[in-house]
Amino acid sequence: MTNDNTLRLQFLVRVIGKESKYLQQTASRLFSQPLDAPLLATLESNIGLSEQLDAFASRFGRLQDNIGDKLLPATLAALGEKTGPVLDNLNKAEKYGWLSSAESWLVARQLRNKMVHEYIEDPAILAEAINAARQFIPLLQDFATALTTALTDRNLI
Repeated sequence: MTNDNTLRLQFLVRVIGKESKYLQQTASRLFSQPLDAPLLATLESNIGLSEQLDAFASRFGRLQDNIGDKLLPATLAALGEKTGPVLDNLNKAEKYGWLSSAESWLVARQLRNKMVHEYIEDPAILAEAINAARQFIPLLQDFATALTTALTDRNLI
């Protein structure tokens, strides 16, 4: 592997580590109270909650994007695997044991889209998506850790 590839992998691992930490910090603050539709209906007047919610949705989506769209293909390529569409890459990750479930990853992706695109109109959908997304944080973090371990174990970073 070229030095540029190693540097890119090291960069991705560092960034994803920071994003994972920041997501966990935001989730700890955001979920310090039950998030339900009546509370989320107050977003226009509750600026602090609105900003925490935006930070959570942004960090959740960014972490998922960087793991699935950047680190996973880069890891597969570093191992000499052919990369393909996202679903194919996720299935390979599941086969290697890095990802517990490609299907769960896709469910988390749908939640990300709901948080980003639908929350303004329907607080009930937002509450459901946010609370469900919280349950997927370990999936994201475990996947990132497994990819990092695979790279480290093979002396690729």
